Amino acid sequence: MTAPDPDGLLAEQLLRLTRRVHRIQKRHLERRELGITPAQSRLLRTLAHYGSPPRMADLAERLEVVPRAVTTLVDGLEAHGKVRRVPDPANRRVIRIELTDEGRETLRELRAARRAAASEILAPLGEREREQLGELLNTLVDGPSGPPCEEGATQRPGGRDS
Repeated sequence: MTAPDPDGLLAEQLLRLTRRVHRIQKRHLERRELGITPAQSRLLRTLAHYGSPPRMADLAERLEVVPRAVTTLVDGLEAHGKVRRVPDPANRRVIRIELTDEGRETLRELRAARRAAASEILAPLGEREREQLGELLNTLVDGPSGPPCEEGATQRPGGRDS
């Protein structure tokens, strides 16, 4: 008989939660009939973090995708009036991507859909449990930035492998 694998169980729970979050967010997006895909919504959210319109290459790097994928996403968003391509004032060969007014409105709707989805997901938790979850998630998100551990090896506090 094999011993239970608590880390394997946690990994499976995280994957199941991630899939549930995506499903619920997708449902909330569809209810609002925004006409955009989850990938397009991610691009809109990313655009909102820039102080000035970024280049496609900047978006591809931030989204960790190939530039061709950004082109496809921008094409779809531009066709629906959410973004527009604008020439770079310093180098007319460079194209930058900016949100339109309709894109900003869509972004507000996206945020509302995400808040509704989060509310649904977090409904079973009380205030203190939500605070604890937030702290735990911050720890995981901001975790060690070193190279990933080899398969089967775990890192103990203090830097020793087990």
